[in-house]
Amino acid sequence: MKNDSIQTTMCQEGKKDPIEMFHSGQLVKVCAPMVRYSKLAFRTLVRKYHCDLCYTPMIVAADFVRSIKARDSEFTTNQGDCPLIVQFAANDARLLSDAARIVCPYANGIDINCGCPQRWAMAEGYGACLINKPELVRDMVKQVRNQVENPRFSVSIKIRIHDDLTRTVDFCRKAEATGVNWITVHGRTVEERHQPVHYDAIKIIKENMSIPVIANGDIRSLKEAENVWQITGTDGVMVARGLLANPAMFAGYEETPLKCIWDWVDIALELGTPFMCFHQHLMYMMEKITSKQEKRIFNALSSTSAVLDYLTDHYGI
Repeated sequence: MKNDSIQTTMCQEGKKDPIEMFHSGQLVKVCAPMVRYSKLAFRTLVRKYHCDLCYTPMIVAADFVRSIKARDSEFTTNQGDCPLIVQFAANDARLLSDAARIVCPYANGIDINCGCPQRWAMAEGYGACLINKPELVRDMVKQVRNQVENPRFSVSIKIRIHDDLTRTVDFCRKAEATGVNWITVHGRTVEERHQPVHYDAIKIIKENMSIPVIANGDIRSLKEAENVWQITGTDGVMVARGLLANPAMFAGYEETPLKCIWDWVDIALELGTPFMCFHQHLMYMMEKITSKQEKRIFNALSSTSAVLDYLTDHYGI
C-alpha cells in the first residue's frame, strides 16, 4: 500500500469531511468507483476540475486483507487525495472490518459494493446480490463500526434497485437503521444495462430516507448533473463514464479541453502510470475531439514517447 508520507489524520479534516459536504445544501460532485480507471492519477486529475469526492476502484476485501501484494497494487494514495472513499467488495463482516482498519488512516470512509451486476461478482456473493441480503449488510456495517475507532470514518453503500421498488426502500431503511452514513443509488435493476435510468425511483428512495442519497447513472455533463440533482432531490451525483470521456465535466466543459489532456500527461508521468492505463484514458478523453482516422492512428500508438510526439505534433502545446 503505497503513499507519500501520509499523516494519519490527513483525510479527517472537517473542511473535507464528506458527511459535512452532503449536509451543505450544495451539489456534491462525485467520481464513481471504476475498475482499472478511478485510480490515484485519475482522481488527481478530476479533483483539479471541481470534483468534490472520489472513490477508489472496487477492491476485493478478502484479497486486500490476505495479500500485501494486493494492497500495494490496489490502493495507492497521497496527501492531496482527499476526501477519499475506498470501495470494497465483501461478503464477510470480519474481513471487511479488517480491510477498513487498514485503510482508515488514509481515507474518509469505506463503501460496500451492493450494486455490481457482473456475474463473477454475484457468484462470489459480492455486488448486487447483497440488496437481497440486508442481514449480511447489517452485520458488515456493525462490524466495521465496532472495529474502527474513528467516529468520523464513514460507512456507505452503493446499490441497484429491485423490480419492486418497495423492496429497495425497505432495504435502504434497514441500512439507515444499521448506521450507514449515505447511500448511492444506481437507478437500474441488476438485469438492466443500457436502458433509461429510473430517476423517479431514486427520487422515491430519497423521500424515504433521512440520510444523504447520491444519484448515479448516465450523467454526461454538468447541466445533466444539476438537472438530476434537482429532479431527484438528492444530495449529490456520482459520475462514471461521463468523467472518463471528459474529466473536466464538473467544471462545466462540454468536451475535454486541451489543458485537461496536458494536465493528465503531467500527472500520469509524475505518478508513474503504466502505459496502457495512460493511453486508455487519453483515448476516452479524445473520443469527441478526433476524427475516425486520427483515432485509428492514435489508438495504435504503443509507447509513451510516441503518444507525447503525437500530441505535440497535432496540438502544438
